Amino acid sequence: MIVKSVVAAGVFLVAVGTATAQDYRLPPEVTPALRAACESDVRRLCIDENPTVSKVKSCVARKFLQLGRRCQMQITIAGLKP
Repeated sequence: MIVKSVVAAGVFLVAVGTATAQDYRLPPEVTPALRAACESDVRRLCIDENPTVSKVKSCVARKFLQLGRRCQMQITIAGLKP
């Protein structure tokens, strides 16, 4: 389910607005490979002036097909997309 992918891809990227990832406890499915593959896409497509977890999650779900191929693959490899 794409919404599950949002949990991983969205939660870790909310941190890019004001703090580093070390300031947040990332879900275990957010691997370094997933973060490396998705961070720039999610920043470009989903991070605005006031990012919240729910906004980023829904954005990633809506724009999954606009994410880079590498990001899509890492989300799939992590088992977050059917």
